Amino acid sequence: MHTTVTRLTAVVGACTLLSGCANLGGLDLETVGDPDHTTYVKLALNQTESHPSYIALEHFAERFSERTDGRWDIEIYPNEQLGSQQEVLQFISSGAIEMAIVSGTQLENLNKDFQVPNMPTTFTSVEQQMDVIRDPEIVGELFTSLEGSNNVTVIGGFTQGTRNIYTSRAPITSPKDLQGQKIRVQESDMHIRMIELMGGSATPLSYGEVYTAIQSGVLDGAENNEVSYTTQKHSEVAPFYSSTEHLVGLDYMIMRADLRAAMSPEDRAIFDEEWDAAMTEHTTLWDIETKEAIKQAQEGGATFHKADTQAFHDALAPLQDEFLTTDKQRAMYEAITEKAR
Repeated sequence: MHTTVTRLTAVVGACTLLSGCANLGGLDLETVGDPDHTTYVKLALNQTESHPSYIALEHFAERFSERTDGRWDIEIYPNEQLGSQQEVLQFISSGAIEMAIVSGTQLENLNKDFQVPNMPTTFTSVEQQMDVIRDPEIVGELFTSLEGSNNVTVIGGFTQGTRNIYTSRAPITSPKDLQGQKIRVQESDMHIRMIELMGGSATPLSYGEVYTAIQSGVLDGAENNEVSYTTQKHSEVAPFYSSTEHLVGLDYMIMRADLRAAMSPEDRAIFDEEWDAAMTEHTTLWDIETKEAIKQAQEGGATFHKADTQAFHDALAPLQDEFLTTDKQRAMYEAITEKAR
């Protein structure tokens, strides 16, 4: 609780540096879109300024402000400046901040149906994934499911690319290599079970604590994509990166539902158009940055290894029976996987 209060104090302090932002946590929704008023939006991100997510968001914010003649001003706070993902999700619900990029695991803790797109092996490619999250027939109801209970609406998402295992002591080529190894996972029952089925010991931990935990030996490794592996300098403490390809991960753009509802139809149309462009830009950047991240990590001494991906996929097969527990979830899973055929 103390950490959350401290983070919120930091949000207040940061916001006072922005002119017109004195009404933190209490935006006057009646003035949203008013040509004589600028609506200041705080957008939380847990990545660095060099990450594709930050770059795509920065361009999105610039275009949206320009096309709305300055009625909107989106300020991006990278590096968990406004708190961990769990904290910023709470801040959006309470109205303390307006937008954030959060991992799908954060949302599945509020609605178990989010486990379907977050499940390992559900997506087989980034292309399939981005096609799905643009399809309202598949995700429309899911994306609005938290509006009434949490004042959170999902706008869309950024790919996390293919996630793999990286470790401090030796490469991982098969599930038996993970035996006894403590691997960081996101705060998700399903992802904890994922690591267990893959042979490791799952350790949920905040993203910002991973480097120190591996460095100190609290963790033996983690699972993530090549871009995060390099930009967060995890390659310095876990130099063995193994292509288990167990998950094509997804980050969601979330927004205060009451703020989105208050947008004029014109501004909302511009917002949606520019956000779609941001998703396209991010996907392009992701492919470029993945190649560059691998190169940088290798130059720093990291090594990349092929793993028996089929052995890991086979090990993860029980997840479907364990976590797809309703007809609705099974139907969504079938609709998503159909996109890959």
